[in-house]
Amino acid sequence: MGAGKSTVGRLLARNLGRPFLDLDTAIEQHTGKCIPELFETAGEPSFRDIEQRLGIQLLDTTEGCVLATGGGAVLSADFRRRCLHPDVLSIYLAVSADEALRRIGWNPAASRPLLATEDPAARWNLLLSEREALYRQCARTVRTDGREPKDIAAEIARELQS
Repeated sequence: MGAGKSTVGRLLARNLGRPFLDLDTAIEQHTGKCIPELFETAGEPSFRDIEQRLGIQLLDTTEGCVLATGGGAVLSADFRRRCLHPDVLSIYLAVSADEALRRIGWNPAASRPLLATEDPAARWNLLLSEREALYRQCARTVRTDGREPKDIAAEIARELQS
């Protein structure tokens, strides 16, 4: 949330001449519901199940794509295993709570159901503490604080092309 996955992903795909897919957009198209509505009506466990199944399906059926996933996709052991496959390069765009909340706004409840609390920064830090080790298991880390998306995408593209 707020790391720049969709923005950097689009730029990276353009730099590499690859298709770009956004898992949250694919979930919304698949279910006919926006993410906050899906969380509200079906609950987080149902959302995570859809996220895992659709994420793995996209990786299995879309060769050479850049796929931006939601921050919680890493919670699925099956999805993490798929990200470790030799044909997948997984990048964790790391961002601090302050920077992420600055990017998405200090009232993220409308579009970020997991941050719909009295203290979004504390919730962010809790989510990160639960997930960071999982990100590091299956992805290369790129810090994004204070950096422009185009610079991040260019760095990743250079590394991929060298």
